[in-house]
Amino acid sequence: MDRRACPRHSAPTIHIYNILIDCYRRVHRPDLGLAIVGRLLKNGLGPDDFSYSLIYGFVKDGEVDKAHCLFLEMMEQGVLPNILICNSIIKELCKMKEMDKAESVVQKMVDSGISPDLFTYSLIIDGLCKSKAMHKAERVLEQMVEAGTRPNSITYNSLIHGYSISGMWNESVRVFKQMSSCGVIPTVANCNSFIHALFKHGRTNEAKCIFDSMVLKGPKPDIISYSTMLHGYATATDSCLADVHNIFNLMLTKGIAPNNHVFNILINAYGSRGMIDKAMLILEDMQNKGVTPGIVTFVTVISALCRVGRLDDALHKFNHMVDIGVQPSKAVYHCLIQGCCNHGELVKAKELISEMVNKDIPPPDIKYFSSIINNLCKEGRVAEGKDIMDLMVQTGQRPNVVTFNSLMEGYCLVGNMEEAFALLDAMASIGIEPNCYIYATLVDGYCKNGRIDDALTLFRDMLHKRVKPTSVLYSIILHGLFQARRTTAAKKMFHEMIESGTTVSIHTYGVVLGGLCRNNCTDEANMLLEKLFAMNVKFDIITFNIVISAMFKVGRRQEAKELFDAISTYGLVPNIQTYSMMITNLIKEESYEEADNLFISVEKSGHASDSRLLNHIVRMLLKKAEVAKASNYLSIIGENNLTLEASTISLLASLFSREGKYREHIKLLPANMTMAVVAATAKLLLLLAVLLQFSGVLTAARTLPGEEWLLPEGGGVVRAVVEMLVGSKSGGGGGGTHCC
Repeated sequence: MDRRACPRHSAPTIHIYNILIDCYRRVHRPDLGLAIVGRLLKNGLGPDDFSYSLIYGFVKDGEVDKAHCLFLEMMEQGVLPNILICNSIIKELCKMKEMDKAESVVQKMVDSGISPDLFTYSLIIDGLCKSKAMHKAERVLEQMVEAGTRPNSITYNSLIHGYSISGMWNESVRVFKQMSSCGVIPTVANCNSFIHALFKHGRTNEAKCIFDSMVLKGPKPDIISYSTMLHGYATATDSCLADVHNIFNLMLTKGIAPNNHVFNILINAYGSRGMIDKAMLILEDMQNKGVTPGIVTFVTVISALCRVGRLDDALHKFNHMVDIGVQPSKAVYHCLIQGCCNHGELVKAKELISEMVNKDIPPPDIKYFSSIINNLCKEGRVAEGKDIMDLMVQTGQRPNVVTFNSLMEGYCLVGNMEEAFALLDAMASIGIEPNCYIYATLVDGYCKNGRIDDALTLFRDMLHKRVKPTSVLYSIILHGLFQARRTTAAKKMFHEMIESGTTVSIHTYGVVLGGLCRNNCTDEANMLLEKLFAMNVKFDIITFNIVISAMFKVGRRQEAKELFDAISTYGLVPNIQTYSMMITNLIKEESYEEADNLFISVEKSGHASDSRLLNHIVRMLLKKAEVAKASNYLSIIGENNLTLEASTISLLASLFSREGKYREHIKLLPANMTMAVVAATAKLLLLLAVLLQFSGVLTAARTLPGEEWLLPEGGGVVRAVVEMLVGSKSGGGGGGTHCC
C-alpha cells in the first residue's frame, strides 16, 4: 500500500491541549494535566490563560503548594492569569494561614497590572484579621480605599471579628460605627453576632450601644436580637434583672411575640437568682400566651425548684411534663436526682435512678455522683456525702480515687482526721491504691488542723511505700512546718526536696520565701531571693506579693518597699493585689501621701478602678478619722459608678448617725455619695426588716422620730422601717403602728 495514500495528521494545537488539560482537571488528575503543560512548553507552544485553569484542579484537590508554584511559573512565562485564578489561590493560602505567600500573590498581581478586586482585598483582610495582624489589615483597607474599591459588610465584619478575638473591643465598636457612617448597613445577623460576642466577653455597655443604634437607626432588631440581649443581661455579672425586664417590655411594645427560647431565658434569669415564684409566673404567662413549654423549659424550672429545696413542686412539674406529652430527658432526671441528694431524699433518688434504667435512659455515672459528693463535702456536709457514696454503690457504681479524695477533703474540713485516714483502708479494700493526690489531701488536713507530727509521719510512710511526692505535696508540708514555726525542720525538708530531684515550682519558692520572712528569717529570704535571681529563675508577681506581704508583717517595711520598687527590673508588672497590699500598709503607717501617689499610679498603669480596693481604702481611712481623705476616694467610687459594699455603708451609717462619732463631719462627704449611702442604707434596712418579720421577731413598731438625713425624698417606707427597728429595741408602746 502506498504510504502517500495515508491521511496526514496535523500537530495538536493549543486548543487540543487545553481540552486535554480540562479533561484531566475534571477527573481530578491535575498531575496528568501538568504533564500536558510540560509537553506544550517542549513543543514550543506557550500555554495561554485557559491552560492555567489547571490551577483550579490543584486547589480543589487541596494541593495548594502546586497551584502556587504553577501560578509563579505562569507569571514567569508572561501569561497573565485572570482575577478568578488569583483569588482562588489567595483564598486557599489564607485558609492555610500562609499570609506572606498570599500577600506576595497580590503584589505580583499589582506588579503585572492586574487590579485586585473587592473579593481579593476582603480575602487578605479576613486572613490577616484571623491571624490577629490588625495593623496590616488596616493598612490593606487603606490601600483598598485608595485604589477606589469600596469595602462591603463582609470586609468590615472581618475587621470587627479580628479586633474582637484580639480583645480590642473599643476598636471593634469603632469599626462598627465607621461601617455605618460609610453607608454600609450591617445586616441584622451581623449585629446579632456582634452583640453576642460583646456580651460573651463582658462588654455589656458596648452591646447595649449597638442594640440602641439598631432600634434608632436600623436594621430593625428581630426576635434573635431581643433574645440575645435578654440572655446577655440575664447572665452578665454587672447587670440587674431590671435590664432584662426593660428589654422584654420593649420587645412587646414593638409587637414581637416572645417564643419558647425567650421565655426560657426569663425563667432561668429569675430561677437562677432564687426568685422561684416570679419564674413560675413567667411559666404561667408563657402557657397563657399559647407557647408550649418544651424540655428545656422544664429542665430550667425543675432545676431552679430543686436548688431551693422545693422537691415536691419539682416532682409536680415533672409529672405535669409527662402528662402533656413531653418525654423526660437525662438532664431532667439528673436535676431531680441531684436535688434529692442535696436535700436528703435518697430513697426518692434511688427510685428515679431505677426509673431511668427501666426507660433505657443511661443512669448517672461515677463522674456525676462524684461531683455531688464534692459539692456537699466542700460545704462541710460530709456525712451526706458519705450517704451519696453508699447510694452510688447500691446502684452499681464503683467509687474511684476522685470520689474518695472528695470525702477525705470533707472530713479534713470538719476536723475529723480519723475518718479521713480510715478511708485509706476503705480504698485498699476495693483494690484502689492511694496516689500522691490522696496523700496530699491528708497531709494538708493534718497541717490545717495543727497536727504537723501526724502529717510528717504520713509523709514518711508515703515515701516508704515508694509513692513519689510532687512539688504540690512538698509545698503543703513546707507551709505547714513554717506555720507551726518549725523553721529548721522546714529548711531541712526543702533541702531534701532539692536533693530528691523533684522540680521546685515557683509556688514552692513562694512558700519558702514567705515562710522565712514570717519567721523572722528575712536575711535568709533575701539571700535565697538573690540566689534565685542569679539562677535566672522566672518569678511571677504572686511570689513577689507573698514576700512583700511577709516583710510588712514582720516590720521590715523599708525592705518591702524596696522589693516593690524592684519589681519592674525583673520584667514584671504589679497586679491589683500588689497595689492593694502596698496601699493598705502605707495607710496603716499613716503615709497617706505615698498611698495617694501609689493609687494615682494604679490608674495610670491602665488598671480599671477596683471597687474592692476603693471600698477597703475608704473603710481604713474612716477608721483612722481621715474623713476628708475618705471623701476623695468616695468621689472616685461615685464618678466611676462603682458599688459601695455593705460593710462600707454600715460603717458610714454608724459613724455619721445622730449618735455617731463623725456626725458633724457629714458635710465633708460628696453630695452624690451621701445620697448613694442613703439609698443603699435604706435597702439594707428594708431587707433587714423583711427578714425579721419572716423570722417572727418583728411584727409592728411605734412611730418614733427618724433620722432625717437617712430619709431621701419620698422615703416613707424607709422611715417606717427605721421606726420599726427602733421600736423593736424599745419594747413597743406608744404611737401608731405600721405594717411592714
